[in-house]
Amino acid sequence: MDVQFIVSFALIAATFGLYIGIAIYNKAKATSDFYVAGRGVPPVFNGMAIGADWMSAASFIGMAGTVMVLGYDGLAYIMGWTGGYLLLTFLLAPQLRKYGRYTVPEFIGDRYRSDTARLIAAVATIIISFTYSVGQLSGSGVVIGRLLEVNAAIGTLIGVVLIAFYSALGGMKGITWTQVAQYIVLITAYLIPVIFMALQLTGNPMPWVSYGQVIDELRVLDQELGITEYVVPFTEGTKWQFLALMFTLMAGTAGLPHVIVRFYTVSTMKAARWSGAWALLFIGLLYLSAPAYAAFSRFILMTQVAGSAINDLPTWTASWVDTGLLSVADTDGDGVLQWQEIVISNDIVVMATPEIANLGIFVIGLMAAGAMAAALSTAGGLMIAISAALSHDIYYRSINPNASEKKRLLVGRWSIVLATVIAGLIALNPPGAITQIVAWAFALASGSFFPALLLGVWWKRSNGPGVIAGMIVGLSVTLGYIFAAKYGGFTVLGIIDTGAGVFGAAAAILTNIIVSLATKEPTREAQEEVIDLRYPEQMTYRDGEVWMDDSQDVPNSTK
Repeated sequence: MDVQFIVSFALIAATFGLYIGIAIYNKAKATSDFYVAGRGVPPVFNGMAIGADWMSAASFIGMAGTVMVLGYDGLAYIMGWTGGYLLLTFLLAPQLRKYGRYTVPEFIGDRYRSDTARLIAAVATIIISFTYSVGQLSGSGVVIGRLLEVNAAIGTLIGVVLIAFYSALGGMKGITWTQVAQYIVLITAYLIPVIFMALQLTGNPMPWVSYGQVIDELRVLDQELGITEYVVPFTEGTKWQFLALMFTLMAGTAGLPHVIVRFYTVSTMKAARWSGAWALLFIGLLYLSAPAYAAFSRFILMTQVAGSAINDLPTWTASWVDTGLLSVADTDGDGVLQWQEIVISNDIVVMATPEIANLGIFVIGLMAAGAMAAALSTAGGLMIAISAALSHDIYYRSINPNASEKKRLLVGRWSIVLATVIAGLIALNPPGAITQIVAWAFALASGSFFPALLLGVWWKRSNGPGVIAGMIVGLSVTLGYIFAAKYGGFTVLGIIDTGAGVFGAAAAILTNIIVSLATKEPTREAQEEVIDLRYPEQMTYRDGEVWMDDSQDVPNSTK
């Protein structure tokens, strides 16, 4: 048993123990604790929890590698995911918090006065969250498998057991404070290696301002090797794919149920806005670092690995070749490894960085703990979203409205266990790369929830039949395009499966508007309720006028 294994195992075990301890200490005792953490989370800590919920295995493990492989075209992921939070913070989050429900399907059902709409939204929540969670559990398998030297399938199962335990026990209250700890672990693990790489390569410990000079050197290297320049746009896809992917990720972010529910855990609309502001700051630390990771890793591969004798490669390459995620075959038989002969998976760039930069065994173990925190934090939030859809929106609101609080908590906990196990089994043989699987989840959210929420908050004429038709058409178009593009080779303007959300969102919005206008308009009460959402909590809208309200909670914000 080598030292690296011991250090990695100790760090992962220590952080696992911390997460379980937090979950036990914050065990949910009421349904409000289980679903919305009692609505008492301070904005700064909620911002950290949102950051951890958001910065999934795809962000932590895959994004820097995606940018390294795709170059300029990979920036669509960074711009789309970051821009989506601006959409959510300004267009939807405060208004949804004012409405005061537990889940997104519950908002849709009550806003549109339709049990059918709520059930469709609950099913959509389960589909989207399952798709997303497969990517997270697959990521945890990659991390545990590499660092603990076990099969990736065993690593995935370890993640499943841990997530099922602390999510089912603590509910949203436990997960919130667990995610605060996970954010601190993952951001520390992410920043230390890139800061040291910046110091090694540029002499400046600020990678966000120093990696530009490495980009300039990469341009020269690209020209010398006669390959496509790293900073030239639209070399890996059309500009329409770039724009479609960026829109899909932005709209998907604003429509993801497990992200939106985080804004339900604070006390007021103002706190919801501040949660979004803090979240952008915490998320920005990682997202601004990813392009630096990409540039530094590509530079080291081009200067220290490419051009080396095939029998004299850096020692770190051997362990990654064994995983099958790195290929360094000497295809032309000249005994020297050419840049074109290196095939590297998107998913190992960040994980391999401590070894590439020779940062020592402690940093390698810390990186493993950070990657696990990223995968587990998002997976925990996803499981709560699935559980809420099953136990609250389907079981309590549709099947057994007289269920006791104890019974609802029991159903919620077992829903998490069942969902985690099923998602884990699918993750044993994932249908694509982590980043690709996650992009599908965003496409589904942008084709279903984003139009329903956008029109639900900002267009009072939208009604039940409109939202039902819109969600069904949006989901169908998105799923159809994903399958047609991935398995049938069908594309429009070069837009592949990861940009499918642009078609789903357009179809859903158009369908919602047409059907709403062709059917009976909502009641006056329902329309005034929609207008009321746009005013601060001290103001209410009724009888065509804005009224000051003495209480913090307006009439429609309690349930």
